[in-house]
Amino acid sequence: MSGVWVFKNGVVRLVENVGGEQGAVGRRKVLVHVPTSEVITSYDVLEEKLAVLGWERYPSTPDLIQFHKRSSVHLISVPTDFSKFRSVHMYDIVVKSRNIFEVRDA
Repeated sequence: MSGVWVFKNGVVRLVENVGGEQGAVGRRKVLVHVPTSEVITSYDVLEEKLAVLGWERYPSTPDLIQFHKRSSVHLISVPTDFSKFRSVHMYDIVVKSRNIFEVRDA
């Protein structure tokens, strides 16, 4: 759970996702392919980079794109709309593809 605690009219409440994905700091995150230093700007680019690592597109629901690697039990899930691609999805890719991707401040 993330957000900011706000005290107003004698009541304290948690306001989640202040400023959207950017948070209070105001920094947007990007996924970077480390070997080429390329920022991932679309799912076509991401799929190309993942395919080289052995990830294949997996049948999924209409609102998700999923990738599976035959040699593992891992599944990468991202929303079909790239504008909804958030840091939580980026970190999932980083964890499952160590030393290949990293998340940086834009």
